[in-house]
Amino acid sequence: MKLLIEGKTKDLYELEDGNYLLKFKDDLTGEDGVFDPGANKVGLTIEGAGKSGLRLSKYFFELLRDRGIPTHYIDANIDEATMTVKPAEVFGNGLEVICRYRAVGSFIRRYGMYAKEGQPLDAYVEVTLKDDDRNDPLITEDALHMLGILSRDEYRILKELTIRISNIIKEELAKKGIELYDIKLEFGKVDKEILLIDEISGGNMRAYKEGKYIEPLELERLILEDD
Repeated sequence: MKLLIEGKTKDLYELEDGNYLLKFKDDLTGEDGVFDPGANKVGLTIEGAGKSGLRLSKYFFELLRDRGIPTHYIDANIDEATMTVKPAEVFGNGLEVICRYRAVGSFIRRYGMYAKEGQPLDAYVEVTLKDDDRNDPLITEDALHMLGILSRDEYRILKELTIRISNIIKEELAKKGIELYDIKLEFGKVDKEILLIDEISGGNMRAYKEGKYIEPLELERLILEDD
């Protein structure tokens, strides 16, 4: 097993059979001990966060598989905090795709002259580059195309998949009385097919219940408590 990438919240290994292994950590992104799924550095460490994120990822990836959504997921080992995935090729050096249902976080920091905290958004999709040195800048469809990162058709597929996946997760959370405010997804390609990669956990979404933000470990408990 060969270490390929040592990430903020997960490490990526190459397996002998050609597949990849994700090893989940207890680290979460944020600032000064406050969790923020949009942050580009580790802000806090919570014991059990890695396995919690994996349990939720397993749940959602298997749900998406049943709905016919293409993903890199193969299987998961909760005890080892690992997930086996297909070896996907990322776009450029990696993209993050955010789907927003309410105006919070960096959306308010950018557009606060026009937007109000918490105002509804209609599955608004935006793309950022994975670039810590430049604080993960936003990038437009035109720039993605002109810089050779995504074709127009690939952008369309990416956006459609983002909305479809986010809506499925939003509906699933709503069954528990939880509202999804926003979610961050990542995509790659396997044999030219665009599919969802990385994880789907409390560490890459903001969810609220009765107007109160739900911490990642609590979110996993609320979603999986009856399963």
